Amino acid sequence: MNISALTLPELGFRLKTAGIFLQTGSFVTHLRTSIASVAEGIGLLYADYPLVEQAGFADFHVSLACPRTLRRWFKPQVLFLFDGRPTFKPLPLDQAFPMLEWGLNWCVSSHANRYLIIHAAVVEKGGHAAILPAPPGSGKSTLCAALVCRGWRLLSDELALVRVSDGRIIPLPRPISLKNESIDIIRHYEPDAVFGRKVSDTMKGTVAHMRAPAESIVQAMETARPAWVIFPRYQAGAATRLEVLPRSRAFMRVADNAFNYSLLGVRGFETLAGLIDASLCYDFSYSVLDEAIEKFAALKPPAP
Repeated sequence: MNISALTLPELGFRLKTAGIFLQTGSFVTHLRTSIASVAEGIGLLYADYPLVEQAGFADFHVSLACPRTLRRWFKPQVLFLFDGRPTFKPLPLDQAFPMLEWGLNWCVSSHANRYLIIHAAVVEKGGHAAILPAPPGSGKSTLCAALVCRGWRLLSDELALVRVSDGRIIPLPRPISLKNESIDIIRHYEPDAVFGRKVSDTMKGTVAHMRAPAESIVQAMETARPAWVIFPRYQAGAATRLEVLPRSRAFMRVADNAFNYSLLGVRGFETLAGLIDASLCYDFSYSVLDEAIEKFAALKPPAP
């Protein structure tokens, strides 16, 4: 059964009481909350995701709750709890849904060490994955959203999960987080895209989340072969340019964007080396989304 099978009151009741077991890719999250904006966000943006009924196990047990202080009535706040313990400093209550998304990213990046975890968007076409590592402000998520709106499969907009055993990319499709000007850019670029509400004055500015395509969610257990490592950078007025990047430099830059490269030790080095060896590596600058999409459409996977 998917989330969409529940009415919003039914979803809210489940979240308040026993909670729900939500399947996102290969992870199951047990989530509880009584915060209405979180229930609304899940009902809208996670409508196509499966619920695990009668689950006896979850990878992560999380909840969002208001602190039991006077702040419940004066400038109310929200806490993200992992295994019943607060994980971050409280945020204003109207940031509860973004906090859930940030918290779920933290759960994976801090605990899923069977994978090499890279801060990168990942999209796929024809079984070949393009990994887009980049720091905040680079236009990574904007480019990812545009590619997904033009037929690429979403694997993730935040976390590239590289399976240590064989180097395959593990999908983790969740709503795409967009910030500031990028929100209206993608709304204009794809008017049919479904967005949650804008939330202002967060630590990242104004944020909103775009619903992942249903097809990407259905294929969430289908791994992909790495084919390209592309470092995107948005520059206003810049020409669209794809430049070959030496693999040695790409290796160091991906390592800088990996959460657990050092923690994995030799396995981290070997996994990253395999990823780079299997991929064509590029720097990519762009300012016009249609030109960027055309450039990606012309990519050829490396020879087997």
